[in-house]
Amino acid sequence: MGSQNLPLIHFGAEICNNFDEAISREWLESNGIGGYASSTIAGLNTRRYHGLLVAATKPPVGRMLMVSKLEETLVVGDERFDLSANEYQGAVHPHGFEFLNRFRLDPWPTSVFGVGEVELEKSVFMQHGSNTTLVSYRLLGTPKSKNVALEVRPLVAGRDYHSTTHENGAISRELESAPHLVSMALYGGVPRVYFAHNAAAVEQQFAWYRNFLFRVERERGMDFLEDLFNPFLLRFDLSKTPSANVMLSTSPVKIEDFESIRRAESQRRTAVANAVPVDDPLVRQLAAAADQFIVKRGEGYTVMAGYPWFTDWGRDTMVSLPGLTLFTGNARIAKGILATFAKNVDQGMLPNRFPDSGEQPEFNTVDATLWYFEAIRTYAAATNDYTFVREELYPVLQSIIDWHIKGTRYKIRMQEDGLLNAGEPGVQLTWMDAKIGDWVVTPRTGKAVEIQALWYNALRTMEEFAGRFGDQVNKKLYANLAAAVEATFNRVFWNEEAGCLFDVVGDGEADDSIRPNQIIAVSLFHSMLPADRARAVVDVVERELLTPYGLRTLSRSHPKYAGHYGGGPVQRDSVYHQGTVWPWLLGPYISAVLRVSDHSESTRKRVLDSLAPIREHLSQAGLGQVSEVFDGDSPHNPGGCFAQAWSIGEIMRALCEGVFTAAAQKAA
Repeated sequence: MGSQNLPLIHFGAEICNNFDEAISREWLESNGIGGYASSTIAGLNTRRYHGLLVAATKPPVGRMLMVSKLEETLVVGDERFDLSANEYQGAVHPHGFEFLNRFRLDPWPTSVFGVGEVELEKSVFMQHGSNTTLVSYRLLGTPKSKNVALEVRPLVAGRDYHSTTHENGAISRELESAPHLVSMALYGGVPRVYFAHNAAAVEQQFAWYRNFLFRVERERGMDFLEDLFNPFLLRFDLSKTPSANVMLSTSPVKIEDFESIRRAESQRRTAVANAVPVDDPLVRQLAAAADQFIVKRGEGYTVMAGYPWFTDWGRDTMVSLPGLTLFTGNARIAKGILATFAKNVDQGMLPNRFPDSGEQPEFNTVDATLWYFEAIRTYAAATNDYTFVREELYPVLQSIIDWHIKGTRYKIRMQEDGLLNAGEPGVQLTWMDAKIGDWVVTPRTGKAVEIQALWYNALRTMEEFAGRFGDQVNKKLYANLAAAVEATFNRVFWNEEAGCLFDVVGDGEADDSIRPNQIIAVSLFHSMLPADRARAVVDVVERELLTPYGLRTLSRSHPKYAGHYGGGPVQRDSVYHQGTVWPWLLGPYISAVLRVSDHSESTRKRVLDSLAPIREHLSQAGLGQVSEVFDGDSPHNPGGCFAQAWSIGEIMRALCEGVFTAAAQKAA
């Protein structure tokens, strides 16, 4: 069908019929309240997180996998063709992907199956603001002689999305039926699931399908076998009905609303694409991806850190907020997110996580709070909405600075030299936060380099705000504090031998590990580094850490460098920040490169050319998305979440803020 100005990802039979290629490509639909639908283009679920209806029962959290998938059988005359695909121990059955002629993301997942002269198109999308997934099947063309029917068998789970289901006697076998609607309460405490349909017949089944295998979970050392329940079968006569439609929801829905919901969702996504101020294919694709991370939390908004398993995290939200909102025409949402987090500041700290089960927020980060200042600075610069900053945010920011000066949790406190100390044994407060039992994998207690950069940026931002708001006393205070930080930082953190910055300074010792955190000292709006040192840092980062997909978290020359991210939880966490590549760091890197080159035209062109692998990646793992991490070693295979908010947000920000805006300004 296509939607104006929306990017198109498509594959032919050479990818669709290739099992390994087809299951490596995952699609994602989200609903703006924390729920989602996801699978592979083969229709085979490789993760326990894959499902056709993963509902946010306590938006944006409380996710439950209600419906795993639909098993489809196309009946042409007297012949039956299974269109689905599942993996079991030692076997894949059926091989429906062999009938898959083509697949496209335009704007939602659409598959075209071919059986002789019959072509069947299947589309899947979620309704924005509702735990509702809509699935449509329609014949392309009219078969000349044979009758065509479609059988659809829902496979339900009714479980927390982190777990798996196994055959049991507790599941309900009671169906409530009405014209074009079937519903069931799977278990006590689990929302009722509704199936609206235009089927010719509904037949009870009540059968368990056993031992589905999720290969990605097996690789990750997690539970990887599941049993699923089939409550009924829907039978459609496609010779008489132009399309077969099914709506899966945790609310009563009407099949008569299917087409109006489809039109509204198509128009909404077209509007998302048209709101982007930059006419560039990559930027439009990133904007479409950004839309999937913005979700409602209560009366406000927040950011889902990554799909399929992360919820909203303070650090990820503040880092990704400018790219996800300010350059996608969503300044109003940015304002709402900033206001929401302002209400949750405690002892000068932003919450790092709102737990899934609704307990109290966790305040265990030093950098989320400091990224908050940069998010607010960027918002104000983009919107000129300093009234909102003065009236609702400035007092909160003043309180944060005061707490950091006098000291707050986890020994976060400004030292006499002006630098910010943070951390205590057994606690990880920076973004390099992997911890296995009592083992802190990357201990960065003391004065971490990016924390000082963020602290300085926060002080200079407050100096600017104070000046605008006529607060001359505090303007002078923030200016003096920033000057002290700048002087001490350049004296203490410069590693003359390596020509770059130390990663952490503490207790008289300096960690000379070459890590990407130092690039943030160059990239932030307010930077402490003189031009020659900034250039030197960029040179070292490019030489030691840069890959086509982001920056390594540790130089390959370091004895603890690990070039592959994989295996079970312990193995993965032990290398999470020991060489593994993070795409979100492309944002700071691009900003730093542009700064040291004075945003020259040649550098802007080089940056755009260097993003060719990211453009290709959009069609390789999470379709239209950028993965959480990549291997440090070539060929840099993707890993972690297949869709990560700050991977999208930071690349988007760097392009719109640095490459295209700078180009427009120079042209003007």
